[in-house]
Amino acid sequence: MSELTLEVVTPDKTVLSTPVVAAVCPGAAGEFGVLKNHISLLSALKIGALRYRTESNEEHLVFVNNGFADVNNNVLTVLVESAELAENIDIARAEAAKKRAEDRLADKSDKIDHVRAEAALQRALVRLSLARHH
Repeated sequence: MSELTLEVVTPDKTVLSTPVVAAVCPGAAGEFGVLKNHISLLSALKIGALRYRTESNEEHLVFVNNGFADVNNNVLTVLVESAELAENIDIARAEAAKKRAEDRLADKSDKIDHVRAEAALQRALVRLSLARHH
């Protein structure tokens, strides 16, 4: 049986490389699923949860932060700014990041980059959600 291989790669390292039955990615235009023998695809990704299922029917979660997904020849390559397996997420660190972002957003002065603060808050919230779901 041919398998689908999922590779999650950041600028620093390969976070994951494993055979999977299915994967669901947080596409910029909405979630999309990938199974083996999927047609070639290139899609932008947003901050969110990448879900995948193994042959033993276990579901796993990976935090991904903006990037692209490329599907070719039964390989789903996810190239993102950062990624973290749900089981490796430090809840205390994510809570601290959430608090920092909320404090920045509460500051209505012009010296705060509100777009960056919103993105930081979104990353923290997704990380917390995944860590608690895991």
